[in-house]
Amino acid sequence: MKFLRPAFALAAATCITLAAAALPAVAADPKPPAPKKLFTIDDSRIKESSGLAKSQKYEDLYWTVNDSNDTARVFGVDTDGDVKVVLKFKADVRDVEAVAVDREGTIYIADIGDNTKSRDTIEIYTIPEPDSLENAENVRYHRYDFKYPDGAHDAETLLVQPETNQLFIVTKASKGAAIYSTPGTPSREGTNRLTKLAAAPAGTFTDGTFLPDGQRAVLRTYVDVATVAWGDKPTLVARGPAPLTQGESIAVGEVDNTVLVGSEGSNSAVYQVQVPTKKAAASPPPASAAPPKGAGNSDAGAGAADKNHNLRWIIIGAALFALVITVLTFPPGRRERLDRMAENARLTGQSPTPNRRRHSA
Repeated sequence: MKFLRPAFALAAATCITLAAAALPAVAADPKPPAPKKLFTIDDSRIKESSGLAKSQKYEDLYWTVNDSNDTARVFGVDTDGDVKVVLKFKADVRDVEAVAVDREGTIYIADIGDNTKSRDTIEIYTIPEPDSLENAENVRYHRYDFKYPDGAHDAETLLVQPETNQLFIVTKASKGAAIYSTPGTPSREGTNRLTKLAAAPAGTFTDGTFLPDGQRAVLRTYVDVATVAWGDKPTLVARGPAPLTQGESIAVGEVDNTVLVGSEGSNSAVYQVQVPTKKAAASPPPASAAPPKGAGNSDAGAGAADKNHNLRWIIIGAALFALVITVLTFPPGRRERLDRMAENARLTGQSPTPNRRRHSA
């Protein structure tokens, strides 16, 4: 019945238009702000920035360290990318990969890299943030030795839990990475044994930081960042892209719910990015919530719901009505003519198809 299609299509289109106009619009999820470049570390002494940590003592200052093949030193960099201070301590480091700062202003330098997975122990050094931003050649330090319970691992991520100063190490591996915890109070005598806390989320992690609430950590890979809800079993919450393809560092940002991410190499840029968050599920308002402004009485909400419900049935009824009208308004003259043609064809044995007028050549 091809002759029904134009009328029915028109009726359907009309109903769809009415429905689109009548039903409430659904707002799109807001997009996170675009990454913002804050500064570039252009000091020639920093060629492989492999960690970043926000100072507790000085505003707009971040600590960073070089990757392997450097001496035991820490650089204080401001948010213009300028080195404000260099702290050196006389330790024989092998592969420093991360730096962190606790709430008391203690700087943790993590000598935990092990590309060949051949180290018997790894080391974490601590030095205090200085009383003034003046270069120092022989800063007093403490050294802590650690050993994995299941063999050597490469790692580049050190986390310091803000409330407890508990230390966590996240190993670096394309598969099978894990999170290890140190003893609550590590000893400087002998070797401390690490405890495997949980498997790490998928990803090759190069750095990480706890957020100020201490309930979440953000881990960094070469290409993205991952938010992890902390606990006895840390759980991945959300992931988000990062602007740098050789990402090696991450630190708490200057703005709430942001982090700074950086990369290694000369003239390395540092960007501010939004902490990835999972979309919250919509929840009904509490029973004690006040009625919307302008509501006439306590039945206003129920009346609006009933109105929307009735509107849907009106639209469905309109669609059915349009279909019935389309069928019933099929031209009666044409129907009678087709009936007569069918009757003649039955009596004469000819095709019921009407003869087309032939045009002479």
